[in-house]
Amino acid sequence: MRVIVYEHVSSGGLAGELLPVGILSEGFAMLRAVSSDFQAAGHSVTVLLDSRLAAFNPPLNADHVVLVSSSGEAGTALDKASEDADAALVIAPESNQVLQSIVERVENSGVTSLNCLASGIKKVANKANLYAHVKNLGLPVPETFLFTDVDGAEKVTAAIQRNLRFPVVFKPLSGTSCAGLSLVRNPSQIATAVNKTKKSSTSSQFIVQQFIEGAAASVSLISTGREALPISLNKQNVTLGAPEADSSYNGGEVPLDNILKARAFAAAKQVVEAFGGLRGYVGVDVVLTEDSVFVVDVNPRLTTSYVGLQNVALFNPAEVTLNAVLKGELPKKASLSGYSCFSKVTVPKPALSALPEIYQLRDVISPPFPFAETGAACSLVEAHGAKLQDAQLNLHEAKERLQRICHGGK
Repeated sequence: MRVIVYEHVSSGGLAGELLPVGILSEGFAMLRAVSSDFQAAGHSVTVLLDSRLAAFNPPLNADHVVLVSSSGEAGTALDKASEDADAALVIAPESNQVLQSIVERVENSGVTSLNCLASGIKKVANKANLYAHVKNLGLPVPETFLFTDVDGAEKVTAAIQRNLRFPVVFKPLSGTSCAGLSLVRNPSQIATAVNKTKKSSTSSQFIVQQFIEGAAASVSLISTGREALPISLNKQNVTLGAPEADSSYNGGEVPLDNILKARAFAAAKQVVEAFGGLRGYVGVDVVLTEDSVFVVDVNPRLTTSYVGLQNVALFNPAEVTLNAVLKGELPKKASLSGYSCFSKVTVPKPALSALPEIYQLRDVISPPFPFAETGAACSLVEAHGAKLQDAQLNLHEAKERLQRICHGGK
């Protein structure tokens, strides 16, 4: 088949804007990983690529590359590419309805979308509605309250003190990764936390949740839209910052060994099957306590954990995704072997002459693009091994190799 892969940040969705290097490292890594898997399955792959990235000639497994150079050109380029394609996969943030609108564009073009339906994306993107729905399923969720930015700090403080206990988490109503998140430990931080949510979303609403102490994790699933198959439990390395600091997703491990794995799988499967229109690859974020699985988010798209999953799966996850959408088929067995660890790495901007050497490092999935307008660069590095300790050691060594090159070989 002829498959288009569009990843919003690296495919020109932000053409003309300053690219956020941390988010870019995740986005380009997903673009490269899933394109490689589609190619390995025998499909012809077309990717859209921001011309600023193309200027560095990064490693990318694609048969055709469509360059996007200006703001607004990405949608037109996607439409044009769709004329000669059989299917398209979109990776984009749910925030401000970006993912939903691009998927709607693909659906209206006539090409087969390998994503969740736009209607399904809309259902889970609103976090307040998501939590209410999951709670009605009888699954544990953090206590959640909805506010608007016209609610003063006093009203929000009173509601927290009446219904919750510090610390609490402030989140935009819709969002991706850790954008706009704050861990709030006392009333004096509330006003700053509200402003932080407003800056990351066009919505006037935000939510406040009880902070759940536990292990941050996610479940990756493949779904036909009716039946979902959990395929991996993944560790998430997340930093929840104070309102004046950044919260960040830093990487993870696949798979995560945890005694609550079966319960996490069951909860994620129940959630995905309960929402109509969730198909293809779906991620469900959870917090694992000593005895409970709390559902905290649903990602109706490919997630960064895919970068690790593709290296431990004894099947091709891109092909399995395609078969689930096009044929309504799930694999009878979705086995994993070994462990993968992956991490964002902030490095000095490498010299242009160092890029070919960096591109030779197989563990560097997303290279550190040396944009002139940014102070540093960010890479995503992945390593795997038969044992978790092997993967962790290999990741450490890969990060050291990258750092040496970016520091001029010192």
